[in-house]
Amino acid sequence: MPRYEYRCRACGTTFELSRPMAESSAPASCPDGHDDTVKLLSTVAVTGASSSAASSARPPSGGGGGGGCCGGGCCG
Repeated sequence: MPRYEYRCRACGTTFELSRPMAESSAPASCPDGHDDTVKLLSTVAVTGASSSAASSARPPSGGGGGGGCCGGGCCG
């Protein structure tokens, strides 16, 4: 079940709740009983290869193919 982070506007407490995605926007009371809370945006940590390892895995530039930010064209 996903965890969502909330902050109480009344006391400043930050807390987490586990709830179904369908209830992610439902009101949440803080642990101190205040109802004026907001759901915070969560940051996602992505782990993987370092940038030097990722750059060595890239194909050489100047080759064919496509992709890129301009659908295969040169962005300049």
